[in-house]
Amino acid sequence: MSGPHQEQELVTAGAPLDAADAAAVLVHGRGASAGSIVQMGDEFYQHGVAFLAPQAARNTWYPNSFLAPVEQNEPGRSSGLQAIGDAVETANDAGIPTERVVVLGFSQGACLASEFVARNPARYGGMVALSGGLIGETIDEGDYEGDLAETPAFFGCSDVDPHIPEQRVHESASVFENLNADVEKRLYEGMGHGVNEDEVEYVSDLLADLVEE
Repeated sequence: MSGPHQEQELVTAGAPLDAADAAAVLVHGRGASAGSIVQMGDEFYQHGVAFLAPQAARNTWYPNSFLAPVEQNEPGRSSGLQAIGDAVETANDAGIPTERVVVLGFSQGACLASEFVARNPARYGGMVALSGGLIGETIDEGDYEGDLAETPAFFGCSDVDPHIPEQRVHESASVFENLNADVEKRLYEGMGHGVNEDEVEYVSDLLADLVEE
């Protein structure tokens, strides 16, 4: 498809793609940038991992809350999902199989990351949603079909996040469980909207496992 995010830069960092053992597609949040989430990635970087970070047009993937009716966030939502798919394909073209690709996002990027993996089921290296969940006014588990083949899927969020209702985290994790993912859900008391050391440690270990296999 051709959409608002298809002409944007794909920022790469970490190990060179042609020499990497694994890859992480990093999806930035609203108002942020590919460069900023690559900087965050430095906290959990592991030798041998390539970072691929798509850039949203005007630094925003879609205009409204992820809890709005889906049609109110088009074409940004679909274009953002395609940007993630293109980044995964870039890793595949470099010889990194999908089972060694982690799709990770923060905030608006976490919503897109989880939505992409749930709608494109396969065995991934992992899915990490940091302060985010599946997109839509309501979630119907029947809309998601397929087998994630025990892909590690991590949902980390505050129990009082101003943007992400706790209930949506539970609903999203349930969808992934039904898709046969290996789900890890952690709600942090009073954290607010951010990323903590426990989450960084989880991602570090996830990436380390991929490059050590």
